[in-house]
Amino acid sequence: MSGSPTLITDTQPQTRSATRLDERSLALRRTIVRMMAAGSRGHLGSACSLVEILRVLYDEILRYDPQQPRWPLRDRCILSKGHGCLALYAILADKGFFPVEELDKFCHADGILGGHPEHGKVPGVEASTGSLGHGLAIGIGFALAAGHDRLGHRVFVIMSDGECNEGSVWEAALYASKHQLSRLTVLIDYNKQQSYGSTFEVCDLEPLADKWAAFGFAVEDVDGHSLSALRSVLTRMPLQSSKPSAIICHTIKGKGIPYAESNPEWHHKSKISDDEVQQLLAVLASPPGVSS
Repeated sequence: MSGSPTLITDTQPQTRSATRLDERSLALRRTIVRMMAAGSRGHLGSACSLVEILRVLYDEILRYDPQQPRWPLRDRCILSKGHGCLALYAILADKGFFPVEELDKFCHADGILGGHPEHGKVPGVEASTGSLGHGLAIGIGFALAAGHDRLGHRVFVIMSDGECNEGSVWEAALYASKHQLSRLTVLIDYNKQQSYGSTFEVCDLEPLADKWAAFGFAVEDVDGHSLSALRSVLTRMPLQSSKPSAIICHTIKGKGIPYAESNPEWHHKSKISDDEVQQLLAVLASPPGVSS
């Protein structure tokens, strides 16, 4: 691993991230709130910790064509933590994979956007996810196919930290290392919170970087809300030519909404009132002097 700044660990209390959000990051979070208002539900905290990771991937890293979602030469991006799908939907609509009007039908019977992403139903979704622990194995299949078919595409799998409690993750990691799948990159959204407690309380993951390294991955830590830090590491994939890569993205659950940050009450909301929607939008309003 390269030298990294001191970052919040699983045993330290989480405080608000010093990384400031620009207008695009705020706008994507407002889109997330728009969907929550439409569906009266959603995983706000899990989506807000993902925004910058997905933004950098889709703005600058991935090769894709929204008009041809099944283009054979596209890079594959799997959101294994499917409960964070609000962030993925916001990005896919922004990129033109489907009309933005679909966002207002989130969790509606006449819409395509459900509470977890569905392959074959939502353009741009590579795998149906939500049952945790499966995305990495699917990504390995994609990476093996890329080598076999000599198509040259890359595979990115975005996982949650709590998902790393699943034994299937580590079986898949061993397989990826054995086959030297250097075109495979795993990004762990390390917000250190699960649905019912911190990762430290539920099943301590530390030392997480050392675990991935021991399973044969090249590993690097990064501030998961810093666009420049994410850009710096993701433009250097693979970290090593004969190993899969694991990027541990240190994030804040609910990033950008002070009262939701690291607050388990906002892991999932089954009901959201009009007043709550207006409060969220007010917090996410553009800073003075910043145009939309």
